[in-house]
Amino acid sequence: MTTGEKLALLRKKKGITQEALSEILNVSRQSVSRWEMDIAFPETDKLIRLSKLYGCSVDYLLNDDIQESSAAQVCADVDVYYQFLQECGYFFLATSVDDKPRLRPFGMIYSSDKHLFIVTDKRKKVCAELTENPQFAVAGYNTGTRRWIRISGRAEVETSSVVREEMMVRYPSLRQKYLDETGIYIVIYRLLIEDADIM
Repeated sequence: MTTGEKLALLRKKKGITQEALSEILNVSRQSVSRWEMDIAFPETDKLIRLSKLYGCSVDYLLNDDIQESSAAQVCADVDVYYQFLQECGYFFLATSVDDKPRLRPFGMIYSSDKHLFIVTDKRKKVCAELTENPQFAVAGYNTGTRRWIRISGRAEVETSSVVREEMMVRYPSLRQKYLDETGIYIVIYRLLIEDADIM
């Protein structure tokens, strides 16, 4: 598989359009298209960002002989969970504070670098709850397939400006909802998955 073919396949697995990727990398959509057709080659800094975005090594992207590694398979599993949750339309996040469960609907989720990310407003109770106890559970139900997904693990605050920008590209309403003249209220959590099941 050529570098271009790998770039196209990994982008599609992430559910990112060429236009969205061009915004993330600050290049033209035509540049992304040319990379994927093996007409041009990404610059080194772009290759590094692409490898982080897709959860694979730069060597994997560059070498036609290297197949997906076990790390890339973990990424594929996370992509399966992400795709399932996207198809559900929304999901539920459960937290626990003072031995009392709290459940709330969520809709904005993102997958990058073998992890899932959720976003919320730092002024909401969920932030205080995850600070006190980072254990979480996520559940979603696909009405079309009548299948459930359950994911559990620990949540940690994600401070990467790259991930924040990627989420804002995927969900443009975040700029209006969580940014104003008094501050930035967006907080992103990386979901460190300890257990997951699709039934």
